[in-house]
Amino acid sequence: MLEAKEGDIDKVLEIQRWLTPLTRAEPGVKLFLPYQSPTDPALFFVFELYVDEAGWAAHQETEHFKKAIPQLLPLLKRRERIPWIGTALLVASAAAYSSGGFYSRLIDVDAWTMLFWRGLFGGLFLFSVVAWRERGRVVRAVLEIGRDGVLIALCSAVATICFLNALKLSSVADVLVIDATIPFVTAGMAWLVLGEREDRITLAATLAALLGVAIMTGFADTAGRLAGNLLAFAMAVLMAIVLVLIRRNPRISMLPAVGLSALLCALIVLPFARPLSVNGHELFLLGLFGTSQFGLGLLLLALGTPLVSATRGALIGVLQTPLGTLWVWLAFAETPAAATLAGGAIVLAAVVGDFAARRPGESDQAGSL
Repeated sequence: MLEAKEGDIDKVLEIQRWLTPLTRAEPGVKLFLPYQSPTDPALFFVFELYVDEAGWAAHQETEHFKKAIPQLLPLLKRRERIPWIGTALLVASAAAYSSGGFYSRLIDVDAWTMLFWRGLFGGLFLFSVVAWRERGRVVRAVLEIGRDGVLIALCSAVATICFLNALKLSSVADVLVIDATIPFVTAGMAWLVLGEREDRITLAATLAALLGVAIMTGFADTAGRLAGNLLAFAMAVLMAIVLVLIRRNPRISMLPAVGLSALLCALIVLPFARPLSVNGHELFLLGLFGTSQFGLGLLLLALGTPLVSATRGALIGVLQTPLGTLWVWLAFAETPAAATLAGGAIVLAAVVGDFAARRPGESDQAGSL
């Protein structure tokens, strides 16, 4: 965050306009987005995302960066780094995913047909982003994901199928509680595969989030629902694998992998779907479902996961549960029970508390300005 001195706002804006296209052309830069506050023109926010630490370091050694900083600093009243881009991306991903219940209520088609169109539109959306980022070199981007990328695609697609069938064979409450265990599964897997040892604050926040989901669902009774609950647990393990594998490959864009997972999901459900049975209005809504919920959720997940610990990323994902309840409440006037509101508040407090309690020096990937 940059705060310009009085009378120097236009000069700061001019430097940013000159610096931005040069920075975006760097091979190690994924995102460089300056933003001027509409309410306080003296405040500038620069959202930065780099391929890896080497890309960040290379940016600071460029001629344009070295030229801009000496010109910029004397014009600033305040300069602060707010390294929360990874967290922000994952919160946005959870918000996108949480709209699934809203779309499911809005679109009156069978589940298999809905999954087919959601996967197809989501995959097309993701590969359009890949084509834009890679300047049309989509095949090269797909080949670069390697074996881990193929595993990500397979695990993500199968996890979606497991989730659907778990909801059919078990209760929604059971499935949501098991879904909330993903951070714990991820923590163990990240320790085994990556050697990441999560701090006690994040683990405590994860436990609090699990408690919140349990309160929301009334401490689900698992009696007689073994098959569905096993599928839900399989989904949890598969999603933990996805998060850990994305985290293990910070230098490789896994957008093609999540794009493949969306298309693979559509292919798997095609034998059970009736894609030609939908009308034009339903197809439009399914397009919104596939792009704004599934595609956007996967896009933000792929971008944000390499920037935070695997466990913290999974913890943020638990936000989907209370947010999903909120959207249905607002859109369809389905008033949630007091326990649902209380549990949702606990989940939200756990995620916010984990972020607020970070130790000095602990952060997502920091920016240069």
